[in-house]
Amino acid sequence: MTADTLDQRADALARNSYYEATATRPPADDPTLEGIHEADVCVIGAGFAGLSVALECRARGLSVIVLDAHRPRWGASGRNGGQTLAGFAKDEIIEQQLGLEGARAAWAMSIEGVALVRERIERYGIDCDFTQGYLTVATKPKRVPDLRAWMDAVSSRWGYEHLSWLDTDAIHARVASPRYLAGVYDPFSGHLHPLKYCLGLAQAARREGASLFAHSPVLKVVRGTRPVVHTATGEVRCRFVAACGNATLGDVLPSVVASRIAPIASYIVATEPLGKARADALIAGRAAVCDNNFFLDYFRVSADHRVLFGGRASSTGASPGQLTEEIRQRMVSVFPQLSDVRVEFAWGGFVDVTRNRAPDFGAIDPNYYYVQGFSGHGVALTGIAGRVVAQAMAGESAAFDLFAALRHKRFPGGPALRGPALELGMLYHRIRELL
Repeated sequence: MTADTLDQRADALARNSYYEATATRPPADDPTLEGIHEADVCVIGAGFAGLSVALECRARGLSVIVLDAHRPRWGASGRNGGQTLAGFAKDEIIEQQLGLEGARAAWAMSIEGVALVRERIERYGIDCDFTQGYLTVATKPKRVPDLRAWMDAVSSRWGYEHLSWLDTDAIHARVASPRYLAGVYDPFSGHLHPLKYCLGLAQAARREGASLFAHSPVLKVVRGTRPVVHTATGEVRCRFVAACGNATLGDVLPSVVASRIAPIASYIVATEPLGKARADALIAGRAAVCDNNFFLDYFRVSADHRVLFGGRASSTGASPGQLTEEIRQRMVSVFPQLSDVRVEFAWGGFVDVTRNRAPDFGAIDPNYYYVQGFSGHGVALTGIAGRVVAQAMAGESAAFDLFAALRHKRFPGGPALRGPALELGMLYHRIRELL
């Protein structure tokens, strides 16, 4: 899938987004980059990661220019599931590659990532409906011991002691569904309105003195002691570059790096408003919920009393309209009491996934950094990505080097064959989950 095709499909996926319908954007987009500009740091991508780099660099006194190819917060940061989580998509990979002490350090930083989200909401007065509480649940008997083993490892090996085990009766008391057999409750993680949060980060970055430019796709980066970042109508001459575009970055990064992530489309629907009492009856405390299947369902109740229900990954970027009824049926299988409820919104976006589902942070040159591959854990982890990149630019590279030590393989087949290969791989895992 080419960058242009990916952008077209991503545009189509967001046309009926609940987040867009319920957030207030600035009256005008940031300007387009024109002419020659100078800065200490040029950030490519104005999503969670890029804005976090900008805020952290400004806190260290560095001048910052942020370039985005589209409208502000156009990509995954403005349309994701909103779960704000400690940990990683596959925690065991972190320990396998970094060792026990490395895994404990990485987990501590992921917890810091959740704390950073909450701190920025408070500091900058970002109204984004943050709600604490997160439930990981098991739907099948064979998944219950897996969930228990994960909780025990998190608590005893990786140093996160806030989790509590919920047996079948306890999980039924938390989630009004017969589907779940057990669960783990995390009171520190939570969920938010991602577009409102990202718009708030953008305003914070402007307030702190970063310069943001929209509709300014990067065509190339000329590497060197003072890199030059080129757009169609301007250029940024800088000391450091941070590439934070993830799945929609195009050809900016060398292929050896870009081929380590694949864009996977994920989909969400939002119901009509249910009213407070009916919504409250579904999930005690309105925690976010996610099962521990390979192809998982995730859902939560919004501030305006809707159910937001997501899942159904695709490597081809099928339109949300094609999948709306399928996702609604998945929602009804969880909550049969919602069989009479209409779906009002259906949208999606591309998630940047690595083969091992661990984050991929690295440096192409000593002054050219990239962060990608958040694999569904980007709301909190992108904040830490921005912090460790800014620290590395300031000469404090220990935290960045920890993540950079993670090893990643390329997806097979090149751009033309990557989609079909991914679809075959996902079909294999769907068949396994039916067994």
